[in-house]
Amino acid sequence: MKKEEIYFPDWQRLLIGNTSWEFMLEVLIRTLIIFLALLLVLRLMGKRMNGQLTISELAVMVTLGGIASAPMQLPDRGVLLGIVTFVCALFFQRGVTLLAFRNRKVEVITQGDVSLVLKEGVLGIEEMENLRLSKDQVFAALRTKNISHLGEVKRLYMEGCGLFSIVKEEPPKPGLSIYPLKDEDLVHSQALDQKYLACIRCGFVAEAPQAQGTSCPNCSCNEWTAAATN
Repeated sequence: MKKEEIYFPDWQRLLIGNTSWEFMLEVLIRTLIIFLALLLVLRLMGKRMNGQLTISELAVMVTLGGIASAPMQLPDRGVLLGIVTFVCALFFQRGVTLLAFRNRKVEVITQGDVSLVLKEGVLGIEEMENLRLSKDQVFAALRTKNISHLGEVKRLYMEGCGLFSIVKEEPPKPGLSIYPLKDEDLVHSQALDQKYLACIRCGFVAEAPQAQGTSCPNCSCNEWTAAATN
């Protein structure tokens, strides 16, 4: 538009742009058609599209959003072109999924790989740095599973889709508390094992006489706290 054509208040331009009011009815029909086509394509893509998305699935979802917008809103674009593009995206997603099923390398590239975040109650600091994962994020995920300290966890994996999966330690060992420090009542109510100290950075546990005044052998941190128990 030329700048002299822009003025305020121009309510028709503000509300419907350069189209006519009749086109609003057409937009309703276009949106309905594209919406139904999108539902059908998502249904054919499988149940995974309704859950936590992998990298490739997220890319497909973003693509579908871009495909859907133009046929719904642009008067010079037909809806059939959008539907054909939907079908192309469907076959692309199905093809990638089939290749990933048959080839482990393709699966890792398109869906990501599992990462070991915690082992035997000790955080993998280097792995967390590679994943750009903070301790608060890890602790929050563990608290949702009713875990109170790291000694209760044998393994913590971060799956390729971003979900955490936990293998619990049976029986639990002393470990670093994961309760928020600002929740003083809960922190003070937690049982502590004064025989063991836990590294506040990675959760490595050592006997108190050996740990006092030394650096953590796992992460070189020199700050310790009493290990929590059940």
